[in-house]
Amino acid sequence: MSWISINGSGVPVWRDVLLSLIYPNVCEICGVRQVSREESFVCLDCRGRPGNLRVIRPPYCARCCLPYEGEVIGEFVCGNCAGLTLHFRQARAAVVATPFMLDIIHRYKYRGAAWFEPFLGELLVSAAASEVAGGGWDAIVPVPLHPARLREREFNQAERLGRWLSAKSGVPVMAGWVVRDLATRTQALLDRRERSKNVAGAFDVPDAGPVQGARVVVVDDVLTTGATTSAVSLALRRAGAADVGVWTVARGV
Repeated sequence: MSWISINGSGVPVWRDVLLSLIYPNVCEICGVRQVSREESFVCLDCRGRPGNLRVIRPPYCARCCLPYEGEVIGEFVCGNCAGLTLHFRQARAAVVATPFMLDIIHRYKYRGAAWFEPFLGELLVSAAASEVAGGGWDAIVPVPLHPARLREREFNQAERLGRWLSAKSGVPVMAGWVVRDLATRTQALLDRRERSKNVAGAFDVPDAGPVQGARVVVVDDVLTTGATTSAVSLALRRAGAADVGVWTVARGV
């Protein structure tokens, strides 16, 4: 294995090698089963435990991908979307944001648990890559972090996940198309109304030229009310984007 070779996310493999020297090959969820770096330290038992990994399949809301338990004939729009002005055409997600998924995402995002990235990236790719590749999209735009938050966290999880999707779909990541000008509160502790107000005007497009007429996929880790991805989509729309869709790893319910 070359120390300068690249893994599926475009990250040098030497980082994976160093992780293997620091962390034992034990599942980071149950702490019992033997696993490998290639399995993102999440064992098959934990992945297969009922309620942990819920792949989103129809029926779901045509706007925000909120899954619906029951039988639905044709497309429907959920109550969440009916009460909001959303600036993306459609949002899709790979899995439901179960406690299992949220634990992994939070540890990856806030505690630097980089070994979970292949697990999250592969979930996104398995659900989205073929649709994005064949959908006529021009760019993948990750939800940006404010510079202060980026310095604190040292990486943008949305951009890293977007690069997994780009590698498999062939659609380029354009991380500089949207910037975050305002440092906002963390959305996790806010209700739907507060979330929309919190991110209003937080995003800007510094150069509208490349965006005009483009069809853009906005990528993030989790969609809950859609307030953040909608605010990014609004900035892109105002800059002249022809179409905006959203893909996330998980969908809150």
